[in-house]
Amino acid sequence: MKTTFEGTMQPLDTTIPDPALIVLIGAAGSGKSTWASTWPSTQVLELDQFRAMVSDEAGDQSATLSAVNVMHTVLEARLARKRTTVIDATNTEERVRVGLVQMARNYGVPTVAFLVSTPASVCVERQADRSPDRAVPEGVVRRQHAEAVAAFPQLRNEGFDHVVFADNIHRLEPLLKRASDTRRRELGWDGGDGLGGLLLVRRTFGAEVLPLWRWRENSPLAGGDRVGEIRLGPDRLVLALRTDVDGEGDFGFDLLVGCPHDDDCDAPAWQPVFSVTDLWKAHTSDTGLHPDAVCSVHGGPDDVDQEAHDHTRGMDDDLEGRADLEAQYAEAVRD
Repeated sequence: MKTTFEGTMQPLDTTIPDPALIVLIGAAGSGKSTWASTWPSTQVLELDQFRAMVSDEAGDQSATLSAVNVMHTVLEARLARKRTTVIDATNTEERVRVGLVQMARNYGVPTVAFLVSTPASVCVERQADRSPDRAVPEGVVRRQHAEAVAAFPQLRNEGFDHVVFADNIHRLEPLLKRASDTRRRELGWDGGDGLGGLLLVRRTFGAEVLPLWRWRENSPLAGGDRVGEIRLGPDRLVLALRTDVDGEGDFGFDLLVGCPHDDDCDAPAWQPVFSVTDLWKAHTSDTGLHPDAVCSVHGGPDDVDQEAHDHTRGMDDDLEGRADLEAQYAEAVRD
């Protein structure tokens, strides 16, 4: 029984037509999704995503049948429009591949078997880096790898128009071009407005925050620094963009919070935030404020500690006065 893709005698094929149905074939952890990402995301149908759509868990194997049904509905709609489509799943079972080939034939779309021939040991090792809901047991991975190896000689007979190995296909250029185009749009290098003042917001907090963000122009709240807010319904987070953090010229954001030292103080207080995780923790935490929170009136923790220290030191220095109070107290008790 073959255990490797090496040593084949079939002619090298590197043809991927457009349009085409591209069926990725490989065990879990072989790197199929990495290859799939070299195509535009609209062209990729990933089985795990459809599992998540129908069950909220990408690794829920009990949802596979429902996920496949939904995925096939989308696939047929794309094939009817003659759109290139990539199927990102293991596809190591013959009946699965035959069904996909038949669907493509029904719409006159060429088919490509795209083999990702990563060693089984590497596929197994990669499961350790996956979240528990997506990690595949070693036995299953090795079975999928063996099925993919066994499938290779018969893929032409199954009806595939082209059988290609990932290692022979140049896909870095389209990936880099899309990444470059996206970056140029963000920076405004394509002649558009770009993200402008939102570029740093996106870099710090992620793209999901951008639709919720607006700048408060000319706000005096942060002592002249630019102020923005993240707002959704009644929820609101106000932030200041600092352009000279610690006098080092660094950029960063501070979140508006309550005074960490006096509940009755209504002066602005700020705590540093470095990621969307910091925002989430600040918005949901009931464990108190960030240790570096600074009130515009009371200052930071060091300032308050110093006040307490000065107060205590003053009492310690007044030993004679304290002795007098103790004597008065003792006399009052005697009376």
